[in-house]
Amino acid sequence: MKQLTGIVQLIDSLEAGGAERMAVNIANALALRGLPSSLMLTRKEGMLKAQLHPQVKYVFLNKKYTLDLAAVCKARKFIVTNNIAILHAHTTSWFFAVLLKITKPSLKLIWHDHYGKSEQLSNRPLIGLKWAALFFDSCIAVNGALKEWIQYKLKHPKVFIINNFSLNNASEIKQTILKGKNEKRILCLANLRPQKDHLNLLKSFKIINEIYDDWTLHIVGLDFKDHYSQELKKHIKKNRIDNHVFFYGSCPDTEYILSQASIGVLSSDSEGLPLALIEYGLANLGVVVTDVGDCCELIENGTNGFLVQPKNAAVLAEKLIALIENKEMRLEMGKELHNNVMELYSKEKAINQLISLYRSLD
Repeated sequence: MKQLTGIVQLIDSLEAGGAERMAVNIANALALRGLPSSLMLTRKEGMLKAQLHPQVKYVFLNKKYTLDLAAVCKARKFIVTNNIAILHAHTTSWFFAVLLKITKPSLKLIWHDHYGKSEQLSNRPLIGLKWAALFFDSCIAVNGALKEWIQYKLKHPKVFIINNFSLNNASEIKQTILKGKNEKRILCLANLRPQKDHLNLLKSFKIINEIYDDWTLHIVGLDFKDHYSQELKKHIKKNRIDNHVFFYGSCPDTEYILSQASIGVLSSDSEGLPLALIEYGLANLGVVVTDVGDCCELIENGTNGFLVQPKNAAVLAEKLIALIENKEMRLEMGKELHNNVMELYSKEKAINQLISLYRSLD
């Protein structure tokens, strides 16, 4: 079988977002397979840098503006020096990736689309991407809706679905201690973005708190300190649940955090397939998530979790209370979800698909 030459993941930042974590996961998984794996960062370093496997070669370009020729030259030098043949560009890094392919046409360019607003694809900007798609040798989508969008809007003939996956972090340092009582914690892994609709979750938790005031809600994700964040915190104070709702910001020890929770929740009004849901499954959590994006591909309502309609705090609270009141059901659902994740969203399956795609291009 033909030996793959260098492969580099291209991403704009290493803050703790879904696309960023997948870029790191892929780079690490390839390195663990003994393949020549690299990660190239364009714009902003972050906490995920510490999770890179030692065998993953890394370069930070410190790109300052859109047409940063110094960053392009630095990237091209890295590509030539490390014999990179495949450039795997994630999410918004497509423009910089195209610039690199123009300077080195022999590069095989894959664009990996992680767009998280599947219910709002009709509003997605097209102009730049339609031009860039002419340079893509292949595209990867993380769900069916994105695949269709790329096929019909970008007119690209080669689009593949490769599921997100989570990767154990052997070097993880256990440092985040969740507040509240053991076995009475609800966890939401989601950056503080409007599409995650934390406000709906807070309204739901207010209902729960009036019945079960010994349960607590824990929100882990990047806080942008913006208007949305301020509104959430105002709502918490106004409803007097500030002693039961806790924010932790971005945390590097996700596995340890998951081990301290009993229930996982997502209240988004738009999603693709959230990596957090896969991580809930790996941690055997009982879950309640909104029926958006491809969540229904993983959750069979009432069997391995609950699906609820978005922006319905009463129903979200009802299903969370069902899990609170029935520990046996919660544990059984968590076990069923774990089995489903291991079957459909395993690292091995995704990496095997990815390597086959790489071989077809290299």
